[in-house]
Formats: sequence, C-alpha cells, structure tokens
Amino acid sequence: MDYGKLINCMRCGMCLPHCPTYRETFHETASPRGRVALVRKFQEGELDISDRLIEYLSLCLDCQACATACPCGVNAGELVAEFKCEKKAEEGLSFMEEVVLRRLLPHPDRLEAATAPLRLYQNSGLQKVVRKLGILKMFPPAMERMEDLLPALPAQPLRRTLQEVTPAEGKERGTVGFFLGCVMSLVFSEASLATVRLLTALGYRVITPKEQKCCGAPNILAADRKGLLDAARFNCELFSGYELDYIITDCGGCGAELKKYGHHLEGNGQAALFSTKVRDISQILHDHADLLREKLTPLPLKVTYHDPCHIAHCQGITKEPRELLRLVPELDYRELPGADSCCGSAGTYNIEKPEMSDRILQRKLENIHATGAEYLVTGNPGCLLQLRKGLAAAGSSVRAVHVTELLAASLGGDWG
Repeated sequence: MDYGKLINCMRCGMCLPHCPTYRETFHETASPRGRVALVRKFQEGELDISDRLIEYLSLCLDCQACATACPCGVNAGELVAEFKCEKKAEEGLSFMEEVVLRRLLPHPDRLEAATAPLRLYQNSGLQKVVRKLGILKMFPPAMERMEDLLPALPAQPLRRTLQEVTPAEGKERGTVGFFLGCVMSLVFSEASLATVRLLTALGYRVITPKEQKCCGAPNILAADRKGLLDAARFNCELFSGYELDYIITDCGGCGAELKKYGHHLEGNGQAALFSTKVRDISQILHDHADLLREKLTPLPLKVTYHDPCHIAHCQGITKEPRELLRLVPELDYRELPGADSCCGSAGTYNIEKPEMSDRILQRKLENIHATGAEYLVTGNPGCLLQLRKGLAAAGSSVRAVHVTELLAASLGGDWG
C-alpha cells in the first residue's frame, strides 16, 4: 500500500456529510477519515489485525462519495479495498470464495447453469408458495434476504439469445463492442436489449463477444486481486481482436472496473487502450443527443433519477443521464434529493450488513417518494435490485427501471 495516500488525509471533515454510514451513526470509526486513520495506524505498527478492526473497515460501502468531496483526492474506499486485498493475499481464499470467484464467475456457461434452478423456482409457482408460507424464515436470514432481492428472471440469459453481431439501422457510423455484464444478462436482459436497440438506431454496428467474462468487480469486492487481474487480461485480449470505436456497457459497476483495467494492468498497452475506449451507455447516447432527440416520441411520465455510486462517483458521470431524460417529449423530470447518495446495495453489502443497508435504503426511499415521481430511473443492476426490493416492501407504486428501458420505450412509442 502507498503510505503517501494515507498521510494525504488532512482530517478536514469535508467527507463526513457525504458518507452514508457516518450520517447514520455519527461515529468517527464509521467515517472515511476514521477508516483512513485506522489503516494508517496499522501500517505504522500501532494497531494489530483484529475482528474489531475488520468490522470497522467492513462497514465501508466503497461508494466513493468521500473521494468526490475530498479536496486532496483521498479515496478512503479504495484504500480500504487495497488493505483488504493485501490481507487476503496473505490468508488465501476460503473454500466458498474459491468456488464462486474462481470456478463459477469466470465461466459464463456455468454461471448461467447455476441460475437455471432459480427460473424453475419462479416458473413452477414454488416461489409464491414459499413466500406465502414463510418457509424461508426457517433458514439463515441471509438466505431470506437474497431471495427477497430476486426479481422475475427472463426466460433465457441474453448472452444466449443475442446475436454476436447486430447490424446498424440505416447508414453505419461505426462499430462498438458491447460488454454484457453478468447480472444484466441473467436478470435485466430487457434493459441490455434496449441498449443494443438504441445503439443500432444511432447507426452503430454492435459486436457482443460471447466469450467475455465477468469484469472482475465481484473479485475486488471479495479482495481477490488475482481473480480481477485474470479477468482483466482475458477481456482485454478478447476485445482487442475486434476493430472497435468504443466499448459500451450499461452496468455502472462493470464500467467503473473496465475503465481501471489500464491501471490494474499497469504497463500493459492493450489494457490501457481498452480502458480508453470504455463508455457508459449514457455517455455515447449523450454524444448523439441531437440525433436521438429526433427519434424520441412523447412519454407523459413523472420521472426521477438515482445516481449509482459507480457511475457518479467512480466515473464522474452525472449530467448525461439527466439530459438524456430531458430529451423525452412530455416527460416530467423531477430531481431527487440526495440523488448521488448510496442506496445501500454496494455489491453484497445488503446481505452482509443488512441493518445498515436497510437504514441507508430507507433514507433513499423517503427522498424518492418526496418527488412524487411515478418512475425511478437508474443505471446499475445492483441499485435496481435494491430499490425494487425496497419499493415493493414499502407497497409503493413507483417503478424502478434502467435508463435504457425508458429511452427505448420512447424510441418505440410504447411503454407498459
């Protein structure tokens, strides 16, 4: 770990109002500067590894709102993640981590096969019976929470049904590669299908390499740096085999990690070039806003937007999604208070830290309802899972959708 990054923190407190866990607890150890201080004291030999130290550090959501607010550019979330990676390298992966991170995630076919029983669980009607009888209450709470997050799954993962090459509509303006995220393919296939539709409508030929692997974001969440680097090398080599103007993703978490490949694989020219080509779907659509505006039809809806942390704080993308929504005729856009504050999803945080996750989510839900919006739009699958769960539990009529779904609906003049 670079000690210089630790001593850059001036303890000015500018990060405090932006940290979700500090706002809920007002504990210094739950703040970004508190976490930096803990890691620094460990590096200086004044603290030993303990369960208490790990508990304090694991409370971090890695939303990186602190990095956006810090006048010195200190990123507490990344420092905590780096600290965990160093410790994990010494300890090694557990059996379950080895199975999930090394034997499942890097193999799309295995990952798809693993979700097949979930589709059967839903389609057979068993899910309704299990929920009605409260059977999951007999199992560990984490299992019930995971099941509660499960939305209606598509009939097939999009990777299996989407053609590798989707031709442009009309005159071709260029070729883009589509990085189809695991969760987007398995759970939110309609949103990614809308992404491809929007790109082809703008004149792009879309190539979706079927061999692509998970971006590596789950590996870094689990402090598995080797798994991340293996994924980065594979994906960079795969996409380099195509002549691409851009590499597009509609998953905020994937985009944030893909743009770091050049950093992770420092000195690798292929990785550096890969990362310079990565664009969030909102960026490429925004670049062609005038052309897109001509194609959109009215949608008389009340809409608000939630900034995913991986898009707003990790990638610095905030204006593009909002300006895209304002292109839609007759759409009533309403700004969300605290729009760039974390929803409490944060990868597996909502499973590992349920109490804190729910407290953060409740604050977000209150702000959503205060807007009077009918639709909540966002751009990251983790946020969609978390927000849909929260809205459903609250009995809310607000519908959470991906930004591409709404734009594609306006493109086709149809919204159900």
